[in-house]
Amino acid sequence: MTKFTGASQWVPHDGGLRKVTATLPECRGCDLVEDAERVVPGEGPARARMMLIGEQPGDVEDKEGHVFVGPAGRLLDKALAEAGIDRSSVFLTNAVKHFRFERQGKRRIHKTPSAGHITACHPWLERELEVVRPALIVVLGAVAARAVFGTGFKVTEQRGLPQQLPDGRSALATVHPSAVVRSREYRRDFALFVDDLRVAVDLLASDSA
Repeated sequence: MTKFTGASQWVPHDGGLRKVTATLPECRGCDLVEDAERVVPGEGPARARMMLIGEQPGDVEDKEGHVFVGPAGRLLDKALAEAGIDRSSVFLTNAVKHFRFERQGKRRIHKTPSAGHITACHPWLERELEVVRPALIVVLGAVAARAVFGTGFKVTEQRGLPQQLPDGRSALATVHPSAVVRSREYRRDFALFVDDLRVAVDLLASDSA
């Protein structure tokens, strides 16, 4: 695993989301800052009860500076609506805040963040969790699962099943919406994704009861 200095020295230990967003561009905790166009902070209410954690920004997110605004984001919007979740009520972020890619001609092709990148960026995710304090975390895909649950967790085996984190917070894992975008069985996989999000709605409701 490549070791980077990590984000800790740049992460503010006080203030809210506005301070996190303002400080993120200063981070030099790993090498992704060298090639990405910009850092992409999490977005949503400061006291959202549900936080969705993805992998990393994609090409569109890197250019626009906003989370989940590319093809996977559009699919996520559609799935959230079908599950009865208002996107504006949830906090959306990524385990890694810069876009990792490789060039193929003029195109920038997504490349999965390494374990070193996940570890280096983790202090930002921890700070977002501290500030937002969601009752439920929904993990989207394997990279986010590694960041939240550790290396032994397999989304393929645990998706849609309620989990409890060491701090007592509820969590749920599902696939990343980009996997549904690429699926050859789109209708089936989209329906399964929506089903997982409906489980999340039920979990949140039971926490409120």
